[in-house]
Amino acid sequence: MPPAWSPHPEVIPMPPPPPSQWRKALGSLGIVGVLLLKFGAKLKFIIMPVLKFFPMLLKSGGSMFVSIWVYSMFWGWKYAAGFVLLIMVHELGHVYAAWRCGVKATAPMFIPFLGAFIALQSAMKDALVEAEIGIAGPVWGSVASALCHAAGLYFEMPLLLALAWSGYWLNLFNLTPVGQLDGGHVMQALSPWMQLVGFPIMVGFAIYYPSLIIIILLAMSLPRLIALFRGRTEEEQQYYTVPVAARLRMGLLYFGLIAALVFGMYEVDLQLEPLRHAGR
Repeated sequence: MPPAWSPHPEVIPMPPPPPSQWRKALGSLGIVGVLLLKFGAKLKFIIMPVLKFFPMLLKSGGSMFVSIWVYSMFWGWKYAAGFVLLIMVHELGHVYAAWRCGVKATAPMFIPFLGAFIALQSAMKDALVEAEIGIAGPVWGSVASALCHAAGLYFEMPLLLALAWSGYWLNLFNLTPVGQLDGGHVMQALSPWMQLVGFPIMVGFAIYYPSLIIIILLAMSLPRLIALFRGRTEEEQQYYTVPVAARLRMGLLYFGLIAALVFGMYEVDLQLEPLRHAGR
């Protein structure tokens, strides 16, 4: 269980400008107004998409803040905020990859203790696209965790190191080659039969770390597991046809990322060990 961190917020209000500066402030506002009028036609191409997707962003942000609030009751608001932000980066990786592949996707939605998800609103053309969207989340999440790790070392902040470890673990777990996890999507381009390895791993998690989310993941993985033992249609064979070079690239990225995440967790664990002894 992640360590609890007690919040110590500090609010320092900004003093109002002295009377002699009010004229300068009004002048600055006037300049901003002139610029808005002059470049308004160009700014609308930036502002209008934001307004168009504002309800979606509001819904995603609302579920995000609910998750932070729930997690903060167990681990403190600092850890909760950092953890949810790491999940957000992971999900944005999927969204960006889907956009690049021409697949419509919703904004991330957060569910406390179940993580977050995005919904794809258009079909993927082949297994390689599915794998690229699937691997993007762990790649983005791993980079965010590594930056958190580096910042924790530089600023000597155990909180950031703890978040880095959690981020590494979160992305490593998602690479399990089973069902609707990211690893299951990647395996559609490598070898769907790898689910025969991932399913027992998930069963082991269910036995030693029983939780609702693992039971749900096991249930959701059954259809794809059963589908392995029936014949494929011509359309399915075309879907799973992936060039050898792309398969090799995806395999190197997948297994290289697993190795990097395991190494990162090991390093953080070593760096937090002295702090554990000091706290005894």
